[in-house]
Amino acid sequence: MGEGFSQMNLENSTAIVTGGASGLGEATVRKLVETGAKAVVFDLQQEKGAKLEQELKGRVRFFKTDVTDEKSVQDALEQIESVNILVNCAGIGAAKKTYGKSGVHDLASFRKVIEVNLIGTFNVIRLTAEKMAQNSPNEEGERGVIINTASVAAFEGQIGQAAYSASKGGIVGMTLPVARDLASLGIRVVTIAPGVFETPLFASLPEKARDALGKMTPFPPRLGRPAEYAQLVQSIVLNPMLNGETIRLDGAIRMQPK
Repeated sequence: MGEGFSQMNLENSTAIVTGGASGLGEATVRKLVETGAKAVVFDLQQEKGAKLEQELKGRVRFFKTDVTDEKSVQDALEQIESVNILVNCAGIGAAKKTYGKSGVHDLASFRKVIEVNLIGTFNVIRLTAEKMAQNSPNEEGERGVIINTASVAAFEGQIGQAAYSASKGGIVGMTLPVARDLASLGIRVVTIAPGVFETPLFASLPEKARDALGKMTPFPPRLGRPAEYAQLVQSIVLNPMLNGETIRLDGAIRMQPK
């Protein structure tokens, strides 16, 4: 990382964004490119990833990557010279009760959500940290920044969110120990816990449902915008004292059971 990395200047940085082909990840890619960084997208959405790469030619590279697969991530990392920033946005959800009218929660879908959201996040962290450790430190002794995506569901999981909440709670839980693990290397680790945001998941809901969800937020009474998530990513990168913390980005919402 160059001198500018900790001085409101991202021009010398390379950022990996998992799940960067859509939603919060795509907004983050666009923000990082806008501020002068180069972005590398790890995603399974081939068509969307290729389209983003073409649109932001020269600033974005796309690699079809499965975050849960060690070799897939390693292969992608081998094609990147260096990395200063990692933003983990890849994730999935599942809406099933532990036990209800449709019977017991199947173990396969619970396992899948944990595998992608929690294990996938850690898999990319550990392999990227190894590469970040090779960076020359800047004047703060900093070599890299890792930003993870949890959710307010980590704290107030709703009915049917056992798997999702468990996966996001795991991300919150590992933030501090991973930050402590990597502190001697000058690598910071911070997690963002978004509230209800305008993402592809919410776009599939009826307008009435989206409005109702937005009004649950005290202020501003609307869904969060992906660009607001991306803005926080930028702020975390540029503030060297942010480390080992989970930041709620939620307009003061506290989720009710349903």
